[in-house]
Amino acid sequence: MTSKRCPPRPIRSFRWVLTGALAVTPAVHAHQEVAAPTVHVIGHYETGIRTSDSASEGGVTSKRIETRPLLRTGEIVELVPGMIVTQHSGDGKANQYFLRGYNLDHGTDFALWVDGMPVNMPTHGHGQGYADINFVIPELVSRVGFRKGPYYAEEGDFSSAGVARIRYFDKLPNGIASVTLGSNNFRRGVLANSTEFASGNLLYGLEVVGNNGPWDLEQKLRKLNAVLRYSQGNERDGFSFTVMGYESKWNATDQIPQRAVDSGLIGLYGNLDPTDGGRTHRYSASFSGNRPLAKGSLRVDSYLINYGLDLWSNFTYFAANPVTGDQFQQKDSRTVYGFNPSYAVVTPFMGIETVTTVGMQSRYDDIRRVALYDTQARSITGTTREDSVRQMSVGLYVQNSAQWLSWFRTLAGVRMDHYRFDVNSNLAANSGKRTDNLFSPKLSLIFGPWAQTEYFVNAGYGFHSNDARGTVIRVDPKDPNTLVDRVKPLVRTRGAELGIRTEIIPNIQSSLALWGLKQDSELLFVGDAGTTEASFPSERRGVEWINYARPVDWILIDAELAITRARFVNNPAGDRIPGAVERVATLGVTVDGFGPWFGALQVRHFGPRPLIEDNSQRSQGTTIANLRLGYTLEKDLRIHLDVLNLFGSRRDDITYFYGSCLRSEVGIVPGCQGGGGGDGVNDRHFHPVEPRQLRVTLVGRF
Repeated sequence: MTSKRCPPRPIRSFRWVLTGALAVTPAVHAHQEVAAPTVHVIGHYETGIRTSDSASEGGVTSKRIETRPLLRTGEIVELVPGMIVTQHSGDGKANQYFLRGYNLDHGTDFALWVDGMPVNMPTHGHGQGYADINFVIPELVSRVGFRKGPYYAEEGDFSSAGVARIRYFDKLPNGIASVTLGSNNFRRGVLANSTEFASGNLLYGLEVVGNNGPWDLEQKLRKLNAVLRYSQGNERDGFSFTVMGYESKWNATDQIPQRAVDSGLIGLYGNLDPTDGGRTHRYSASFSGNRPLAKGSLRVDSYLINYGLDLWSNFTYFAANPVTGDQFQQKDSRTVYGFNPSYAVVTPFMGIETVTTVGMQSRYDDIRRVALYDTQARSITGTTREDSVRQMSVGLYVQNSAQWLSWFRTLAGVRMDHYRFDVNSNLAANSGKRTDNLFSPKLSLIFGPWAQTEYFVNAGYGFHSNDARGTVIRVDPKDPNTLVDRVKPLVRTRGAELGIRTEIIPNIQSSLALWGLKQDSELLFVGDAGTTEASFPSERRGVEWINYARPVDWILIDAELAITRARFVNNPAGDRIPGAVERVATLGVTVDGFGPWFGALQVRHFGPRPLIEDNSQRSQGTTIANLRLGYTLEKDLRIHLDVLNLFGSRRDDITYFYGSCLRSEVGIVPGCQGGGGGDGVNDRHFHPVEPRQLRVTLVGRF
């Protein structure tokens, strides 16, 4: 029941100022029964009143995923408001993620989970927190839940900027068989269904993808995904056991220097090393279960993951090796074990309704080999470093939710994390062991609802882990006579947020969040090493404005705006953070239920960003529009056309600024004076947006 209590006058004034501003942009109307534990906003969003503990928390249902045109699998994460997903290499590689003023590289400070299994890989061959979700089959996703900021005790490593938890169906509403054909020899087939079996449900899914891409060098992507799940019961008392398998291989057209395009040496979709590419696999078995126990509920997630990646890249061409070139191989081969139990119990306190959750998250990465090799045409010519790593983490947390008054509740928690690293390197000086602990308190205050409006105050401490190799390193692997500083194993973050969410106008839902985040050490991408390294402290603050609307039954509108200010602290080279996105805006219009016709238009913009610390080099902004037009042929048979990059933008998916040497510059241009080791020619290096392309999909349901 909604409280009839009138708020104090200052709160009423604040509410009307903010709700008036929020109402300028359309938003989606959520269910009016605010006491409902879960609100599905018109079947697409789960962001209603009393469904979250901050203005930047929510969920997206399978219906929204189904209606959105996607260029690549990773774009399902763009359903997280303010998130941008791009690519700077082949489609088998993890995507680039941008959120809250972070160039998150391939993960770093954004945590991704799929069915209770972590996706981020610590101490990874290509970069700390590498998160590849190409193994996800979008048709099997029932929900994408998202949170931002370090305000939740159950969210640990890599989650300071945010976290997305992807959940698969236990039982599909119906079987799916789809075929997609498109430009550049794109082919995709999906077959999935679920059936009753042995007092439960057996679900299977299979995805096969091939794509040559628009590049002068055919990508020759070959991807195979398979899922088999058995489940019984329900979310309160039930379990699921899931096996997944994923393999992919591809050729890669990585970022290219602007001067090579301007001179006509290569075209916009050309390359400077046609032997770049990769192969990867991910096999997993996982168990998730819930069971009533005493006066509470016990949940257990456990998993076993076998993962491997071989990635060949060349970002500097002939700067270090003027004869054979600068290609290198990054290798990662590991097995990951995890066990995450939690127990939630109702704990009445002086007549106040409270729920206390106690949990543990344990993970062990047995990294058999994480290595960096010098290569030429994918053949190893030298070893920079080769390590085996044993990395263990245990996180213990307690969280309490209390409804103190009809208009006031709290979420308070604390988390303790323990990490242990054991590195065995090919250079004895870089072997060693290290441990670290971190204590992280959290607190959220939630006021209302008054007149279908809630207010949020959130604060908390979080962290990200550093690469285990950097915590024990003593000497430069390329020059053992040069000493190297070690990094802290765990890096502290501190965040706070003020938010409001309102549904005061029928059929409109709006959220506004003002946030800030401080980090003791930034993780930045290093072009010539193709990895991330620890950098200076940083501060970020920003505003996010999220709006959903349904003006009529068959039209859904979503509009989002995020503005961020990101700065280094005490960096003598400058205070700008390379790649920090300052502005993100999206606008989507979805039509469904208009007779047999359906469709969607999705436009997303991410603005210019600094490329180096002194802000003297900046990228351009990029705006992309994707269109879907569809028709229902029969009740269980649909066809739709996706036009990706509708207006043919030729801007960049990703932009960097660093030094490199073309073959023609070796021994001639300053910085490329033979013998390697030069800084190269500083230039803008970019990966272009893929040109306009068409994809036709026929979907049958059975």
